[in-house]
Amino acid sequence: MQSNSALLVMTMAPDTGTAQKIARALVERRLAACVNILAPCQSVYNWQGAVEDSNEVPMLIKTTASRYGALEAAITAIHPYEVPEIVAMPLSHGLPEYLSWVIAETHHE
Repeated sequence: MQSNSALLVMTMAPDTGTAQKIARALVERRLAACVNILAPCQSVYNWQGAVEDSNEVPMLIKTTASRYGALEAAITAIHPYEVPEIVAMPLSHGLPEYLSWVIAETHHE
């Protein structure tokens, strides 16, 4: 994967306030071009031997492969979960102008 290729990163926050805090930090640090904070959803998962059921706020984060490591570290530092969900998917197709904008907005010296 090229270092300037665009990624879609997904994470979950425990509430809207936390999602807003994470989103603002990522965009201000130019680790993300854009973060979509979605409507709350219900998550059911196994955690430490028990089935958990909680409301969470999904977040869609647009960044680049070269910024992924710093983005992951920033989310981990801010996020209240012991092990936050952070998964990335490469964007193989998209409007060229939009993908160029993502790359430009996350460019760092």
